[in-house]
Amino acid sequence: MTTASHLSTLKAPPGPEARRASIRAWRRRSRAIRGLRLALPALIGLILAGLAASVAYNALEARRATAGNPNDPIKLISPHFVGRDSHGRPFILTSVTATRDPNNYNRVFLDKPVLIMDADGADPLHITSGSGIYHEDTGLLEVSHGVHLSGARGAVDTDSSVFDTKTEELSGSVAVHGAGSLGEIQAKSYAVHDKGDTMVFKGDVHTRLQPK
Repeated sequence: MTTASHLSTLKAPPGPEARRASIRAWRRRSRAIRGLRLALPALIGLILAGLAASVAYNALEARRATAGNPNDPIKLISPHFVGRDSHGRPFILTSVTATRDPNNYNRVFLDKPVLIMDADGADPLHITSGSGIYHEDTGLLEVSHGVHLSGARGAVDTDSSVFDTKTEELSGSVAVHGAGSLGEIQAKSYAVHDKGDTMVFKGDVHTRLQPK
């Protein structure tokens, strides 16, 4: 009885068709594993190559951005030009930006320039404007767009002026409005000499004196 019961629990060996199916499944798994062993290193290599190419490209672009175009004009941020007039008095010229003319190295285009004449003296002269052109070879400063000249003797407002930093002479051929302790004046052209000691107004001159 015991031997018969034990034999009844044994399974019959698989048939030829089942063995063939099992072999085919094993071969498919083997081929898949072999393919993955080949594909995974290749994929890792492609990822590493892509990362290396990206790093090299970014480094090259950064180098190009830093170097810039050698033909681009030279641009300075918050520049300071310092010099002296014919009497040895110092002047300081500043601006938001300064860009050299690529066709003329002595011409400098200024954004919102500020000129201070006789900066160390008791009565410095200030000139401000929206834009300007400074000629380093001649010392001339062309200012435009809201020119304002101010000093101890008064103030002058106009649209454009030419100031000689060597002689401290200011001139313009556009409408001008001046105001000082003696009153106000309007004219079509003007000239300022000797740092404001002498002022000449021409063309439809209108004055209004301030009574003391």
